[in-house]
Amino acid sequence: MATIVESIEISRRPEDVFLYATDFSHFPEWQGGVVSARREGDAPLKAVVTRRLGPRKLQRTEEITELNPPRTWTVRGVGGPLTAIAKGTVEPLDDGKRSRVTIALELEAHGIARVLAPLILRQVRRQLPRNEQKLKELLERGA
Repeated sequence: MATIVESIEISRRPEDVFLYATDFSHFPEWQGGVVSARREGDAPLKAVVTRRLGPRKLQRTEEITELNPPRTWTVRGVGGPLTAIAKGTVEPLDDGKRSRVTIALELEAHGIARVLAPLILRQVRRQLPRNEQKLKELLERGA
């Protein structure tokens, strides 16, 4: 499927942005549709994330499969007919005083999810820029 890519500039250091964006406990604060996120057992790179999809709440395991502080990360949903893979990049700007965050989101659909994929893709295209804007607002306010 298509990859959706969005970027935003944030007036915070790359280290601050990276730490916040890769912490599962902050997902409900800046990602629309995320109701809750809790670490799965003692695994710091795995969490059970509950997302609202229309009137339904869906739980699934998500894991960080790549973590290169403070520059790149990848979060991948585990299992199910629809898998989202989010790749984040943080670039330093102004000698590290500001950052450019780029998130590339790819969806993999299998089975029945192929029928729903165009609708979900449309929703993701609208939601990703809003998520980045919320991330910017929270970080620039001092989160």
